[in-house]
Amino acid sequence: MPLENFNNEAIILAGGSGVRMGREKQYLPLAGRPMIERTVEAFVSSGLFSGVILALAPENLKKHGPAWEKAGVRTAPAGATRMESLRSAFRLVSPGAGLVAVHDGARPLVAPALIEACLLAAASAGAAVPAVPLKDTVKAVSADGKFFESTPPRASLMAVQTPQCYRRRVLADLLAAAAEKDYSDESQVLEQLGIKAAVVPSDYRNIKVTTPEDILIAEAFMKETKAVTSRSRAPLARAGFGYDIHRLVEGRPLVLGGVKIDHPKGLLGHSDGDVVLHAICDALLGAISAGEIGVYFPPTDLTIMGISSSAIAEKTLEVLASRKARIINVDATIVAEEPKLKPHYEAIRDSVARILRLEKDEVSVKAKSREGLGEVGHGEAIMCFAAASVLK
Repeated sequence: MPLENFNNEAIILAGGSGVRMGREKQYLPLAGRPMIERTVEAFVSSGLFSGVILALAPENLKKHGPAWEKAGVRTAPAGATRMESLRSAFRLVSPGAGLVAVHDGARPLVAPALIEACLLAAASAGAAVPAVPLKDTVKAVSADGKFFESTPPRASLMAVQTPQCYRRRVLADLLAAAAEKDYSDESQVLEQLGIKAAVVPSDYRNIKVTTPEDILIAEAFMKETKAVTSRSRAPLARAGFGYDIHRLVEGRPLVLGGVKIDHPKGLLGHSDGDVVLHAICDALLGAISAGEIGVYFPPTDLTIMGISSSAIAEKTLEVLASRKARIINVDATIVAEEPKLKPHYEAIRDSVARILRLEKDEVSVKAKSREGLGEVGHGEAIMCFAAASVLK
């Protein structure tokens, strides 16, 4: 069943005392930011959850709770044990939630792909637990801890992680069955209920920060991931802004967005004076930090006198292509007292879309007046503002 059919919520348990760390670990800096912020961000930014609930120790709830609530993260008081903390946070889970993810606040490097895989497996099986193969041989020891007694077959053992994901009803049954007993891992209770959790293969980067050495390991993983990302970065959306103004004079054709408009005056310029295309092209070049159209078509170059602004747009498209950038959309606002441009909106949109090789719904054109103010308001000039976004 697709995940969008579920209303998913996440519980992040961050109420531990950090005995093995020697101090409280959730707010220790990890690569310059508190570790718990990175953990919460992984869930909030995944886009998979309608809500995130954070269980904090009383002192942190008082100190940091208001800021988390303001950021849209609900908070709950952590208990003395893991199960008490989980029970406290579960009270805030919406009755309509379909799937609930339970995660350790000290696992800040959890990947979105792993979160999604666990949710999908839980949607099918009722419960899902991420795990990795054991690297070391494991031995059982005597009650006094002095002697090894047996060696379980390593192939049948795995080290479990979080997020452990459940259908809401399964997690409710699990908490009821646990009663007042504490468990280091709530999925242990599933065995009492006769429910088999699905195994979700994970990786060793999803480390739980427990000791000081783990901080160093986690930061090393982060540096490695950043290095890989910088070599194969996904395209990012970038925005640019453009502006142009030309004087209106008699004896010149009026061209806006590549459309010739019937008017006794036209725009004076080195080219055809098309302020719409000029502003849009400057916005596109600005979005990729490639200067402005004067760099490519300087007004001192007399050989291009009277050049069509469509040619300027064509050159802009070439520059975008050389930078591996693709236009997402453009939005132009023409400021003119005359002529009235509303009847020409659709023709200009069609023309700009054709020139820039876009769909019409990726082009917006509108006009405003200056209410009689300034040279534009006196009918002496027309100007245009443009915004553009690209993927690069």
